[in-house]
Amino acid sequence: MKFVDPQHDPWHSAEGEDGPLPQPAAAAHRLLTLAQWHAVRDVWPHDVPVGVRLDNDVDVESLEADLPRLALVALQFPRWTDGRAYTQARLLRARLRYRGEVRATGEVLVDMLPLLHRTGFDAVLLRADQSLDSAQRALRFFAGHYQGDVHETRPLFRRDAATPTHRPRA
Repeated sequence: MKFVDPQHDPWHSAEGEDGPLPQPAAAAHRLLTLAQWHAVRDVWPHDVPVGVRLDNDVDVESLEADLPRLALVALQFPRWTDGRAYTQARLLRARLRYRGEVRATGEVLVDMLPLLHRTGFDAVLLRADQSLDSAQRALRFFAGHYQGDVHETRPLFRRDAATPTHRPRA
């Protein structure tokens, strides 16, 4: 899992939803709201990387036709107790077969990392008070899952005995 450093992140949000939209030619690695993306998608060049920031109440299946053009989908956790973005990530990966970056943003805590990984997130922007060392340890704590996940869909009893189901702790 990639941990996003906000100081060195190449992705930048466009101005407010009501502000001017970026000019596509000069806007590589622009992270747009869904409304902004809908306003510019017909003129956005296919070779300019673009991402979309989705609220957790948006149906991700409405993005299906746009997914091949999106390099990043940033999903919001407005509160750490609100898990709708987990479902959005799982749908993006398992049902829609999205292969770009799926990033968790907002109230992202270290305790959430194993489930974030299982549901398809591959990048996180941790809340400012969270420790990167603790986050890296959290990903190693639970190495195998009985039910499977977006990375290994077969339940444990269906996997080959030679396939490791756990990783040694570091």
